[in-house]
Amino acid sequence: MKETNQKASGAPPVLEINDLSIAYSGKTILRNATFDVQNNEIFGIIGPSGSGKTSFLKAVNRMDQLTPGMTTTGSIHFHGYDTATWRNLYSLRKRIGVVFPLPTGLPLSVYENVAFAPRISGVRQKVELDQIVEKCLRRAALWDEVKDRLTSLGSLLSGGQQQRLTIARALSQDPDLLMLDEFSIAVDPVTTMRIEDVLKQLKSEISIILVTNLVQQAERLADRTAFFLNGEVVEVGQTEDMFNGRAKDVRTTDYVEGRFG
Repeated sequence: MKETNQKASGAPPVLEINDLSIAYSGKTILRNATFDVQNNEIFGIIGPSGSGKTSFLKAVNRMDQLTPGMTTTGSIHFHGYDTATWRNLYSLRKRIGVVFPLPTGLPLSVYENVAFAPRISGVRQKVELDQIVEKCLRRAALWDEVKDRLTSLGSLLSGGQQQRLTIARALSQDPDLLMLDEFSIAVDPVTTMRIEDVLKQLKSEISIILVTNLVQQAERLADRTAFFLNGEVVEVGQTEDMFNGRAKDVRTTDYVEGRFG
Protein backbone atom coordinates (compact mmCIF):
# COMPACT_ATOMS: atom_id res chain seq x y z
CA MET A 1 0.00 0.00 0.00
CA LYS A 2 1.08 3.62 -0.39
CA GLU A 3 0.73 6.49 1.99
CA THR A 4 2.26 9.85 1.19
CA ASN A 5 2.99 12.29 3.98
CA GLN A 6 4.49 15.32 2.25
CA LYS A 7 6.06 18.01 4.37
CA ALA A 8 4.29 21.31 4.51
CA SER A 9 7.04 22.71 2.30
CA GLY A 10 6.07 20.32 -0.47
CA ALA A 11 9.59 18.88 -0.66
CA PRO A 12 9.70 15.61 -2.64
CA PRO A 13 10.48 12.38 -0.78
CA VAL A 14 14.11 11.39 -0.28
CA LEU A 15 13.17 7.82 -1.21
CA GLU A 16 10.32 6.43 -3.31
CA ILE A 17 9.65 2.69 -3.41
CA ASN A 18 7.37 1.47 -6.19
CA ASP A 19 6.16 -2.13 -6.55
CA LEU A 20 9.45 -3.46 -5.13
CA SER A 21 9.86 -7.23 -4.90
CA ILE A 22 12.97 -9.03 -3.65
CA ALA A 23 13.85 -12.69 -4.14
CA TYR A 24 16.73 -15.00 -3.33
CA SER A 25 17.30 -17.75 -5.90
CA GLY A 26 13.68 -17.41 -6.98
CA LYS A 27 12.17 -17.38 -3.47
CA THR A 28 10.31 -14.12 -2.86
CA ILE A 29 11.19 -12.38 0.40
CA LEU A 30 9.40 -9.07 -0.14
CA ARG A 31 6.67 -8.44 -2.68
CA ASN A 32 5.09 -5.38 -4.25
CA ALA A 33 6.22 -2.85 -1.64
CA THR A 34 5.19 0.74 -2.37
CA PHE A 35 5.79 3.66 -0.01
CA ASP A 36 8.06 6.67 0.46
CA VAL A 37 10.46 8.15 3.00
CA GLN A 38 10.31 11.89 3.57
CA ASN A 39 13.11 14.35 4.15
CA ASN A 40 14.12 14.82 7.78
CA GLU A 41 11.95 12.10 9.23
CA ILE A 42 12.69 8.92 11.11
CA PHE A 43 10.92 6.17 9.22
CA GLY A 44 10.47 3.02 11.30
CA ILE A 45 10.19 -0.48 9.91
CA ILE A 46 8.87 -3.15 12.24
CA GLY A 47 7.88 -6.78 11.81
CA PRO A 48 8.87 -10.31 12.83
CA SER A 49 12.14 -11.88 11.77
CA GLY A 50 12.08 -13.02 8.16
CA SER A 51 9.56 -10.44 7.00
CA GLY A 52 11.93 -8.77 4.52
CA LYS A 53 13.19 -5.79 6.54
CA THR A 54 16.94 -6.33 6.13
CA SER A 55 16.51 -7.36 2.51
CA PHE A 56 14.79 -4.06 1.90
CA LEU A 57 17.80 -2.14 3.25
CA LYS A 58 20.11 -4.19 1.05
CA ALA A 59 18.03 -3.34 -2.00
CA VAL A 60 18.08 0.39 -1.22
CA ASN A 61 21.89 0.35 -1.00
CA ARG A 62 22.21 -1.88 -4.08
CA MET A 63 23.73 -4.72 -2.08
CA ASP A 64 21.95 -7.06 -4.46
CA GLN A 65 25.05 -6.51 -6.58
CA LEU A 66 27.09 -8.20 -3.86
CA THR A 67 24.61 -10.89 -2.75
CA PRO A 68 24.57 -14.10 -4.84
CA GLY A 69 21.08 -15.06 -5.96
CA MET A 70 19.45 -11.81 -4.85
CA THR A 71 17.22 -10.17 -7.45
CA THR A 72 14.89 -7.18 -7.35
CA THR A 73 12.02 -5.93 -9.49
CA GLY A 74 10.14 -2.66 -9.29
CA SER A 75 11.94 0.60 -8.64
CA ILE A 76 13.72 2.59 -5.95
CA HIS A 77 14.13 6.31 -6.56
CA PHE A 78 16.58 8.25 -4.41
CA HIS A 79 16.11 12.01 -4.70
CA GLY A 80 14.18 11.31 -7.87
CA TYR A 81 16.83 9.14 -9.54
CA ASP A 82 16.31 5.43 -10.19
CA THR A 83 19.04 3.65 -8.20
CA ALA A 84 19.18 0.92 -10.84
CA THR A 85 20.69 3.45 -13.23
CA TRP A 86 23.52 4.54 -10.94
CA ARG A 87 26.69 3.36 -12.62
CA ASN A 88 28.98 4.34 -9.75
CA LEU A 89 27.68 2.44 -6.74
CA TYR A 90 30.29 4.06 -4.53
CA SER A 91 28.73 7.46 -5.19
CA LEU A 92 25.31 6.05 -4.22
CA ARG A 93 26.57 4.41 -1.05
CA LYS A 94 28.38 7.60 -0.13
CA ARG A 95 24.98 9.27 0.13
CA ILE A 96 23.25 6.36 1.89
CA GLY A 97 24.94 5.29 5.13
CA VAL A 98 24.19 1.93 6.73
CA VAL A 99 24.68 0.72 10.30
CA PHE A 100 24.31 -3.03 10.81
CA PRO A 101 23.23 -4.93 13.96
CA LEU A 102 26.74 -5.74 15.17
CA PRO A 103 29.55 -3.17 15.30
CA THR A 104 31.69 -3.59 12.19
CA GLY A 105 34.73 -1.48 12.96
CA LEU A 106 37.76 -1.48 10.72
CA PRO A 107 41.02 -2.84 12.23
CA LEU A 108 42.25 0.73 12.57
CA SER A 109 42.50 3.45 15.18
CA VAL A 110 39.41 5.36 16.28
CA TYR A 111 40.59 8.30 14.18
CA GLU A 112 41.27 6.26 11.06
CA ASN A 113 37.93 4.45 11.31
CA VAL A 114 36.21 7.79 10.74
CA ALA A 115 38.82 9.26 8.39
CA PHE A 116 38.95 6.20 6.13
CA ALA A 117 36.08 7.08 3.78
CA PRO A 118 36.97 10.78 3.48
CA ARG A 119 40.53 9.77 2.57
CA ILE A 120 39.17 7.51 -0.20
CA SER A 121 37.08 10.44 -1.40
CA GLY A 122 40.22 12.52 -1.81
CA VAL A 123 40.48 14.47 1.44
CA ARG A 124 44.18 14.78 2.23
CA GLN A 125 44.64 17.83 4.45
CA LYS A 126 45.04 16.83 8.09
CA VAL A 127 43.22 19.93 9.29
CA GLU A 128 40.17 18.99 7.21
CA LEU A 129 40.32 15.36 8.30
CA ASP A 130 40.59 16.45 11.93
CA GLN A 131 37.46 18.55 11.52
CA ILE A 132 35.53 15.70 9.89
CA VAL A 133 36.56 13.20 12.57
CA GLU A 134 35.62 15.49 15.44
CA LYS A 135 32.32 16.50 13.84
CA CYS A 136 31.27 12.91 13.20
CA LEU A 137 32.30 11.68 16.63
CA ARG A 138 30.37 14.54 18.19
CA ARG A 139 27.31 13.77 16.07
CA ALA A 140 27.53 10.17 17.30
CA ALA A 141 27.83 11.34 20.94
CA LEU A 142 31.25 9.72 21.23
CA TRP A 143 33.77 12.57 21.08
CA ASP A 144 34.01 13.26 24.82
CA GLU A 145 34.69 9.58 25.52
CA VAL A 146 37.40 9.03 22.90
CA LYS A 147 39.03 12.43 22.23
CA ASP A 148 42.06 11.41 24.31
CA ARG A 149 42.40 7.98 22.70
CA LEU A 150 41.97 8.67 19.00
CA THR A 151 45.11 6.66 18.19
CA SER A 152 43.87 3.58 20.03
CA LEU A 153 42.34 0.70 18.12
CA GLY A 154 38.62 1.08 17.62
CA SER A 155 38.23 -2.60 18.52
CA LEU A 156 39.35 -1.80 22.08
CA LEU A 157 36.28 0.33 22.71
CA SER A 158 33.26 -1.07 24.53
CA GLY A 159 30.48 -2.61 22.48
CA GLY A 160 28.31 0.47 22.80
CA GLN A 161 31.19 2.76 21.88
CA GLN A 162 32.00 0.60 18.86
CA GLN A 163 28.42 0.87 17.66
CA ARG A 164 28.54 4.64 17.98
CA LEU A 165 31.88 4.58 16.14
CA THR A 166 30.10 2.71 13.36
CA ILE A 167 27.51 5.50 13.25
CA ALA A 168 30.28 8.12 13.16
CA ARG A 169 31.91 6.26 10.27
CA ALA A 170 28.60 6.12 8.40
CA LEU A 171 28.26 9.88 8.90
CA SER A 172 31.79 10.61 7.70
CA GLN A 173 30.64 10.91 4.09
CA ASP A 174 27.84 13.30 5.03
CA PRO A 175 25.01 11.06 3.75
CA ASP A 176 21.50 12.25 2.94
CA LEU A 177 19.98 9.03 4.27
CA LEU A 178 21.08 6.90 7.23
CA MET A 179 19.72 3.35 7.57
CA LEU A 180 20.05 1.42 10.82
CA ASP A 181 19.36 -2.30 11.11
CA GLU A 182 18.70 -3.42 14.68
CA PHE A 183 21.44 -1.19 16.05
CA SER A 184 20.57 -1.98 19.67
CA ILE A 185 21.05 -5.77 19.49
CA ALA A 186 24.65 -5.63 20.74
CA VAL A 187 24.46 -2.70 23.15
CA ASP A 188 23.14 -2.18 26.66
CA PRO A 189 19.93 -0.26 27.43
CA VAL A 190 21.77 2.87 28.57
CA THR A 191 23.77 3.04 25.33
CA THR A 192 20.62 2.31 23.35
CA MET A 193 18.96 5.38 24.85
CA ARG A 194 22.05 7.48 24.09
CA ILE A 195 21.98 6.40 20.45
CA GLU A 196 18.25 7.12 20.31
CA ASP A 197 18.98 10.66 21.50
CA VAL A 198 21.60 10.95 18.74
CA LEU A 199 19.04 9.90 16.13
CA LYS A 200 16.52 12.44 17.35
CA GLN A 201 19.12 15.17 16.86
CA LEU A 202 20.27 13.87 13.48
CA LYS A 203 16.73 13.98 12.13
CA SER A 204 17.05 17.74 11.67
CA GLU A 205 19.93 17.12 9.25
CA ILE A 206 19.19 13.88 7.41
CA SER A 207 16.50 11.26 6.83
CA ILE A 208 16.70 8.04 8.84
CA ILE A 209 15.30 4.56 8.25
CA LEU A 210 15.17 2.56 11.48
CA VAL A 211 14.63 -1.18 11.25
CA THR A 212 13.84 -2.59 14.68
CA ASN A 213 12.30 -5.62 16.32
CA LEU A 214 11.62 -3.46 19.39
CA VAL A 215 8.21 -1.97 18.73
CA GLN A 216 8.60 0.42 21.66
CA GLN A 217 11.71 1.82 19.99
CA ALA A 218 9.73 2.59 16.85
CA GLU A 219 7.04 4.18 19.00
CA ARG A 220 9.63 6.41 20.70
CA LEU A 221 11.51 7.48 17.60
CA ALA A 222 9.63 7.08 14.33
CA ASP A 223 7.49 9.76 12.72
CA ARG A 224 5.94 7.15 10.45
CA THR A 225 6.21 3.37 10.57
CA ALA A 226 5.85 0.52 8.08
CA PHE A 227 4.75 -2.91 9.29
CA PHE A 228 6.28 -5.81 7.34
CA LEU A 229 4.80 -9.30 7.72
CA ASN A 230 5.66 -12.41 5.73
CA GLY A 231 7.10 -10.37 2.87
CA GLU A 232 4.15 -7.98 2.70
CA VAL A 233 4.03 -4.30 3.63
CA VAL A 234 0.83 -4.54 5.62
CA GLU A 235 0.58 -0.89 6.53
CA VAL A 236 2.41 2.43 6.43
CA GLY A 237 1.15 5.22 8.63
CA GLN A 238 1.72 7.74 11.36
CA THR A 239 3.42 5.98 14.26
CA GLU A 240 1.13 7.63 16.78
CA ASP A 241 -1.90 6.17 15.04
CA MET A 242 -0.44 2.68 14.77
CA PHE A 243 0.36 2.56 18.47
CA ASN A 244 -2.81 4.13 19.77
CA GLY A 245 -5.51 1.89 18.39
CA ARG A 246 -5.90 3.66 15.05
CA ALA A 247 -4.05 1.19 12.83
CA LYS A 248 -5.77 0.38 9.55
CA ASP A 249 -5.13 -3.37 9.73
CA VAL A 250 -5.91 -5.58 12.72
CA ARG A 251 -2.65 -7.46 12.15
CA THR A 252 -0.74 -4.26 12.88
CA THR A 253 -2.60 -3.77 16.14
CA ASP A 254 -2.04 -7.39 17.13
CA TYR A 255 1.69 -7.08 16.46
CA VAL A 256 2.35 -3.80 18.27
CA GLU A 257 0.32 -5.03 21.22
CA GLY A 258 2.42 -8.19 21.43
CA ARG A 259 -0.16 -10.79 20.43
CA PHE A 260 2.34 -12.39 18.04
CA GLY A 261 5.89 -11.89 16.78
